[in-house]
Amino acid sequence: MNSLSRVLRSASALWPYYVAIVILASLSAGLALVNPFILREATDTIVAAVSGETAAASVTQTIIWLAVALFAAEVLSTILNNLGGYYGDVMAARMRQILSTRYFAKLLTLPQRYFDKQITGTVIARLDRSIASVTQFIQSFSNSFLPTLLQVVAVLVITTIYYWPLTLLLAALFPLYMWLTALTSKRWQVWEKEKNEQIDLANGRFSEVIGQVKVTKSFVAEVRELDEFGTRYGKTVEITRPQSRWWHGMDTVRGIAMNVIFLGIYILLFLRTLNGHFTLGDMVMLIQLVNMARQPVFMMSWIVDAAQRAIAGSRDYFKVMEETEEPTANAEIVAATQASGVPALNDDPIAPLPTRDPVVEFDNVCFSYTEGEQVLSNISFRANHGERIALVGESGGGKSTLVNVLLGLYPISDGSVIVCDQDVEDLSAAQLRASVGVVFQEPNLFSGTIRENIAYSKPHATEEEIMDVARRANAHEFISAFPDGYDTVIGERGLRLSGGQKQRVAVARAMLKDAPLLLLDEATSALDNKSERAVQAGLNELMKDRTTIIIAHRLSTIADVDTIITLDAGRVDEIGSPNELAGSGGIYSELLALTASSSEADRERLKQFGFISDEEDPQD
Repeated sequence: MNSLSRVLRSASALWPYYVAIVILASLSAGLALVNPFILREATDTIVAAVSGETAAASVTQTIIWLAVALFAAEVLSTILNNLGGYYGDVMAARMRQILSTRYFAKLLTLPQRYFDKQITGTVIARLDRSIASVTQFIQSFSNSFLPTLLQVVAVLVITTIYYWPLTLLLAALFPLYMWLTALTSKRWQVWEKEKNEQIDLANGRFSEVIGQVKVTKSFVAEVRELDEFGTRYGKTVEITRPQSRWWHGMDTVRGIAMNVIFLGIYILLFLRTLNGHFTLGDMVMLIQLVNMARQPVFMMSWIVDAAQRAIAGSRDYFKVMEETEEPTANAEIVAATQASGVPALNDDPIAPLPTRDPVVEFDNVCFSYTEGEQVLSNISFRANHGERIALVGESGGGKSTLVNVLLGLYPISDGSVIVCDQDVEDLSAAQLRASVGVVFQEPNLFSGTIRENIAYSKPHATEEEIMDVARRANAHEFISAFPDGYDTVIGERGLRLSGGQKQRVAVARAMLKDAPLLLLDEATSALDNKSERAVQAGLNELMKDRTTIIIAHRLSTIADVDTIITLDAGRVDEIGSPNELAGSGGIYSELLALTASSSEADRERLKQFGFISDEEDPQD
């Protein structure tokens, strides 16, 4: 149980709920001890009357008042139990909000290496398995368990043998209870649907963000995503309040209705014993039996199973929470991973670094994903404001790794990286990524509207700013053709848009960010020629007045760059202008010759570089 106690300690902001539940449970337990004393008084009075010590008529009123006292004690117990249940429900909802928000915050602070080793579905399943199992167990433990059917059947059989009207009274509980439960469930299910919608939206967004965490980090959107996630779970807490009040209010009505029937049972048992129809032992036994028909029976096997699931789940949860954050992670997000409650987050935009030369500089940079397997070796180059640099080389040569390093997704093992005349080592991840715009080969859009996707880099952008970048990205025309225009919902990963349309929205998104350094990671390689021309027009506008590093799969896309850097096995092979490298006999020169050739062997060699000819449609 140490894991479960650790969960309780980690959500220490819920201590008022813990205290309330303990107090209510203590009062309820203490009240339950009153019943035997009342039964003792009733037993003594009845024995005295039966033995002839007192007249039966003289104690009848006393017996009835003792029955009423039992009724009052049970009503109060019902109220206390349901108050405890209410606090237990809200506590569980709050606990799930806190643990889920901390889990999401933790994932947003972890280095890219962690996600390289994870399956997205597993990360998401852990959210449900680890946190839901813990909170459900604690909620059930705080509330109560249902009686078993066999015990109810046994009680009905025995009471029928002793006195069938007693069975009728007990049997009347079931249709009455089921009717009141049906009335309760209709409204409760409406609230439950609303809660599930919020959870589905939160978890769906969670899945998208984790699946595209590179985009979220590159646009410095961790705080916004975490805040939206926590807010949706906060809504489930607000829905739980009236839902739980309704459920436990109606449960109180059901309990009181049941207690009214038991008032009749008590009077019936006492009067039957008083008149000599039952022995004292019969009466005590029947009282115990009818109480068994009412009180919940704890299903110990279920408790053990639920406890095991909760303990295993909490271990998975804390295993993730013990992972080491990336050194430059957002300090506010890191603090959220350790908060005992749901923290208030600051979503103020991070300003990009002022443009200073060199805008980007690599100085003898070395990097390896796995120790001993170097991917980049002594990479050195420099780019000033407004320059365009193309990275060319065979697939696996280190081009995309350079992009990952510039986004701060992986720390370098040696050398230095300068962005806007500042060493990356001296910058936070947020400062670095706010200064780097990026358009990936896969646009990586989210499931909201076109407007929301364009404004992802600047959530508070005006309508004029959004439409301006859409026009410059050659996207305004097709967006306006949709019936809902910029409010068109594009589906998960932009499924309602074509490849060229998605990429132009991604270009507009990067344009709105207005970072001094732009990375184009194979931005048009997956498009047909017509779509490429439309996207390229937007890219040309995006590249104006900023430093651009391009990874291309068509030579036409890098014909106008200032500098080409060819990479061979993670090392710089050549650096020069397109004209200088065209006749050098190096990689770029070879690519020009291969692209002009129509032989099958040359085309296969071209594919090793990840290149396609300008006449070839990549979607064929």
